[in-house]
Amino acid sequence: MIMKKSSGPTDKADNMHAEMLQSVYNTLIREFGSQQWWPAETPFEVIVGAILTQQTKWTNVEKAIDNLKQKNMIEAGKLAEIDLQELEEDVRCTGFYRQKASRLQEISIYFDHHGEEALFSLPTEKLRRLLLELKGIGPETADSILLYAAGKPCFVIDAYTTRIMRCIGIESNYHQLQEMFEKNIPKDVEMYKEYHALIVEYAKRYCATKQCHKCLLKGNKDGQN
Repeated sequence: MIMKKSSGPTDKADNMHAEMLQSVYNTLIREFGSQQWWPAETPFEVIVGAILTQQTKWTNVEKAIDNLKQKNMIEAGKLAEIDLQELEEDVRCTGFYRQKASRLQEISIYFDHHGEEALFSLPTEKLRRLLLELKGIGPETADSILLYAAGKPCFVIDAYTTRIMRCIGIESNYHQLQEMFEKNIPKDVEMYKEYHALIVEYAKRYCATKQCHKCLLKGNKDGQN
């Protein structure tokens, strides 16, 4: 990754963030290698996963997606028309299954009506606004769909990213963190995917298991690597 260099009155802070993000990336890629994420066969499967992964483990999402695949249901048109109670049973393993089934059907109806290709051809900010208008779609889910399904350069900020940034001395809200990443690393879809996936893998390995004493990133506050 080649970090961006800033010019102007905020040079010092921007370059500090750029060096820190470069250092974190270097540490993560050395530790875990390329992640090739998100695991899905089609863009719409990414959308399904983005809805179902809310407040659950990915292994549960995989079970639900397998249930739908066995019925050949990973298509907007099919999920738009499926009996809602049947869909609830298919995604029960992800928790909050009634809510998720309803939201999944709603976004399926939306994509079936407007067309995936037409929606994905919209400018990033316009598509983001449309997604956020749908019930149950917050910034993280919308940005996951934008990046991993639509291929838009929109960096995803999840709880893992927020936690890791806090650990290395950067405590900001969703928008501020997203702006920091997008301003200081190359605006590249594959880079955004790789960086976010590495953060998730690191957090699952160390943060979720409370192995803070083994943290590899605390030395990255000053761009050390």
